[in-house]
Amino acid sequence: MSERTLSEQGWRMPAEWEPHAATWMSWPSRKDSSFPGGDHHDRVLPVFLEMIRALTSSERVYLNCVDAADRAYVAAFAAAQLDEESRGRLVVTDIAAVYPWCRDHGAIFIVNDALGEVAATSWKYNAWGGKYPEAFADDAISSAMARLVGVKEYDGGLVLEGGSIDSNGCGTVLTTESCLLNPNRNAELDRAGIEARLEAMLGFEKVLWLHEGIVGDDTDGHIDDITRFINPETVLTVIEEDESDVNYGPLEENYQRLCRMTTEDGSPLNVITLPMPAPVVMEGERLPASYANFYIANRVVLLPVFGDPRDGEALAIVQEAFPDRRVVPIDSRELVWGLGSFHCLTQQVPAAPLRRG
Repeated sequence: MSERTLSEQGWRMPAEWEPHAATWMSWPSRKDSSFPGGDHHDRVLPVFLEMIRALTSSERVYLNCVDAADRAYVAAFAAAQLDEESRGRLVVTDIAAVYPWCRDHGAIFIVNDALGEVAATSWKYNAWGGKYPEAFADDAISSAMARLVGVKEYDGGLVLEGGSIDSNGCGTVLTTESCLLNPNRNAELDRAGIEARLEAMLGFEKVLWLHEGIVGDDTDGHIDDITRFINPETVLTVIEEDESDVNYGPLEENYQRLCRMTTEDGSPLNVITLPMPAPVVMEGERLPASYANFYIANRVVLLPVFGDPRDGEALAIVQEAFPDRRVVPIDSRELVWGLGSFHCLTQQVPAAPLRRG
């Protein structure tokens, strides 16, 4: 008799809005930074501090940071600007990280409702299709995270970044063909093979495939820059209204696909649109600025904004989507120079579910 899969044992990847035990982040190293050139690195540090301030008001934050100067910088901030309760929620770890994109190099946590337990799944990390060899060492971070919180770890067996999938917590996952079917990830597997692995390891019953992501995204089209579940049957998806913009066609195709899709129980998706900000360009490079890269914590939602007239519209839409949480808009123009934003920088650790039975 073959061994039962994690899914058959009752494990599943919860939705991001389900209760968290913590949020995990990796501090941007001064030695190996995603924010190259000039003083970009120093200019982005206040954004990380704003994230920590907002998140520690909501839940525990694990922060991977091993450089002594960086640890002192974070400690000084915490002492001066966090209240006692928030300071107690900030846990600085000794896990080394080359790049700060914890969503992609971190463990993907799963829960078992019958057992009332949390576990970690670790996937192969090849720095977004081998683009950044200096970051290959970050492949070890997911195992270190599992050890630190003392949970079982399971090998996912695929190259997979957390930003490439988005779960509704009930058995449906969103992803893109341009990323998961890219031969720079799992060339030996076809669509059916990848679906089978996601279903076996993360408890999914249905995989919804969009086509591709937005211009400037070096991940080959992560879903967290374009379309996000906000409840089991509803997604927020970005659209580009300017037909002359390079993002118009791909985002329109994704929107049309979503309108035809159903969830694991056959319910049609409720599709709500988010605007795209005007192009954000730095040093001649179009950056992947998107309001969809928000992060859902227990009490707050971190929303990237870009000094754009559409910021207010995006804020209103996301706040309506999460009426029981405070949406915190944070200027992400410096951050997106690293080609990501708040969702890319965070990974949730779900709270242990109440055991059933």
